[in-house]
Amino acid sequence: MRLRSFLALLATGACAHSGGADRPGPQPVASGTIRDAAGERIGVATLSDTAGALRLGVSVGSLPPGPHGFHFHAQGSCTPPDFASAGAHFNPDGRKHGRLNPEGPHLGDLPNLVVGANGSVDTSLVVPKELVGSGPSSLLQPGGTALVIHADPDDERTDPGGNSGARVACAVIEPG
Repeated sequence: MRLRSFLALLATGACAHSGGADRPGPQPVASGTIRDAAGERIGVATLSDTAGALRLGVSVGSLPPGPHGFHFHAQGSCTPPDFASAGAHFNPDGRKHGRLNPEGPHLGDLPNLVVGANGSVDTSLVVPKELVGSGPSSLLQPGGTALVIHADPDDERTDPGGNSGARVACAVIEPG
């Protein structure tokens, strides 16, 4: 039953983030398959251009309930089980970590991802449009970037990673 619910959640998230052939909708600019430490697919992340804003949609399951730090990381690699290959946070401006840090944030810093009691979340949020522009602020760099979900909440202050703990899931962000 849990798998069936998760698959329905993924289908709903996919529909919410893209237009069908018969109706216009947000156009995906980039996306990635979210995988856990065992390399199993547990969700999707999609960046879409919607009415002049850039939206990050995340549909994921099989995670512990509660808040999790999640960030864009500088390398387009997600080698399990620890995802260290994703490198540091995406930070082309050389700022400190944390949306609440007066010397921050990293461009790749995101608010905590809150996973429901059933181990899943389907959400979207507006992110800086420059993340898919041209130049050093774009996630679409040669070598790519990744979206990493951490085990613990991000305190949104502590440099370099917000005390958000181990990396538990990862998606390589790819154009289209």
